[in-house]
Amino acid sequence: MRVYSYTRPRENIVRYQPWYVKDRGGNWQQKQLAAGSRHGKGVIARFADCENRDQAQALMGCEIGIRRDQLPAAQPGEYYWSDLQGLNVVTIQGELLGTVDHLIETGANDVLVVKGERERLIPFVQDQVIISVDLDKREIQVEWDKDF
Repeated sequence: MRVYSYTRPRENIVRYQPWYVKDRGGNWQQKQLAAGSRHGKGVIARFADCENRDQAQALMGCEIGIRRDQLPAAQPGEYYWSDLQGLNVVTIQGELLGTVDHLIETGANDVLVVKGERERLIPFVQDQVIISVDLDKREIQVEWDKDF
């Protein structure tokens, strides 16, 4: 089946075992990967217990996840998206812009989607726009005009 992966590079997702699949009922099921590789802009994969087209089709649209402890530790200055979600975003003047709701991947850089009194799209460009990320304080400081 075709898989959309957020790993970089995309095919790195096949290095992690086991995968967890969130079924249509919202339950996570552990799955063993039998094979997987990059295919075009995505990844194709086959589960060990998925032996026919009907079983594969039942998994279409399902989320795939791995446990956090399966990931390597982030290097200094690097962050997993899940670490940034929920952090407060403040300007260097101390004005709260809102909270990181999610991120968007673009060709040039990732973009923080910040929800506050309104939604803002702030490019994640370290040392230019992103001044600091403090995971302990749950805060990202940005060089950003609050009216923009």
